Formats: sequence, structure tokens, C-alpha cells
Amino acid sequence: MSSLASSTYADQVEPVLLPLDLGHRQIPYDEGWQLQERVHAQVVSGEAPPTILLLEHAHVYTAGKRTEPADLPPPDEPLIVVNRGGRITWHGPGQVVAYPIVPLRQPMDVLAFVCALEGALIDTCAAFGLPDALRIPGRSGVWVRDEAGERKIAAIGVRVARGVAMHGVALNVDCDLAAYSRIVPCGIADAGVTSLAAEGAELPADAVGEVATALGTRLRAALSWS
Repeated sequence: MSSLASSTYADQVEPVLLPLDLGHRQIPYDEGWQLQERVHAQVVSGEAPPTILLLEHAHVYTAGKRTEPADLPPPDEPLIVVNRGGRITWHGPGQVVAYPIVPLRQPMDVLAFVCALEGALIDTCAAFGLPDALRIPGRSGVWVRDEAGERKIAAIGVRVARGVAMHGVALNVDCDLAAYSRIVPCGIADAGVTSLAAEGAELPADAVGEVATALGTRLRAALSWS
């Protein structure tokens, strides 16, 4: 696992993991977003340490700043326009979402931050028996690629405000991939979408909770400093 602590992040304590009701309820996206905003303000002011929120959302589509009209789902689907980068994606049951609300060192290196997120996701996939997850140049997120083509397993969309990141990553664990058929995921029409379960990963009974714990641990290591 890579650590960019010495060059990228502010000199503060290791990020705190905050798992939210994992395995008990899916949190509506707007509720999670409001929590992000509160924690972000507290981290900016120094009232709270860097924090990584871990949760599972109820079914919803979120559209980032670069979303095109052709990407959108049918009008009867739940859709929230958000202030992160990127285009449209889906959140819902069976998917782990992590929001690293952490300060970036000045001058900011957002690319290095995203690279650290990708590394933590790749390490998490490997921990559950999927060693072939990888980056694809020119395409954000984490992918699986073989003779059947390219399939995205984790999406990334971040925003940095007042030097502190928010939003984050979504890793498909064992979810209904049909939800992606109603949109153009991340604006990429020539590739598929997959999950740990669909790729034959070794998942425990409490897959969402266990994967969230593993991802949170790896994100904390990747985004920490000594």
C-alpha cells in the first residue's frame, strides 16, 4: 500500500474511521451528504480530525458536474445532482461507499490523492481474492480487464473545498448490476460494470461490512502521515 503522507497531506493525526450502520440500514444519499458537509466543516475548522465515512446507500443515482443529458436515467428514477467531479453513477445496496474527508497539503496534488484512493481499492480487491483489479490510463476508478473486455468495479468522484477533500469512492461488492443499465455509468459507453461477487471474489456472509472494514483500513494507511 502506498503512503503519500510525507508530501501530500497536512500534518495531522491518522484519519478516524466512522462506519455508519453497515449491515443494518441503507442510508439515504441526502442524509449522508449532509453528514459529509458537517464533518467537512469541522475538519476545515480543526474541530474534528480527518475522517473516513463508511456506509451503504439506498438506491439512487448521483450526477457530478460533468454529467451529460444522455447519461441520465429515466425520469422516474431517484436522481441527485451533486458538487463532486465526474459524471453519473449509481449507489445502492451491496455497494460500499467511503468518503475520505481529509486535508490536502499545499500546493494540492489532487492526482496523487486520487491515485492513493485507487491503490487502496486495488489492495482491497486483492484481499478478497481478486488480484487483477487495476488502473486503466485515461479512465478514472478501478477496473477488471480480460478477453471479455473492460469492466469498472469501483468509481471515484471527489471535491476539494478549502483544502479538504470530500465525496470519494464506491466499490461494488454484491449488488444488482442491472441498475447501471439505466444510465451511462461515469459517461463511459464502451465498457461494462462489475462487482466483487460477479468476478468470483471470496466474500464472507457479512460481505458489505467486511469489505468496508478492509477498505477503510487501507484508505487510512494510504492517507496517513507519520
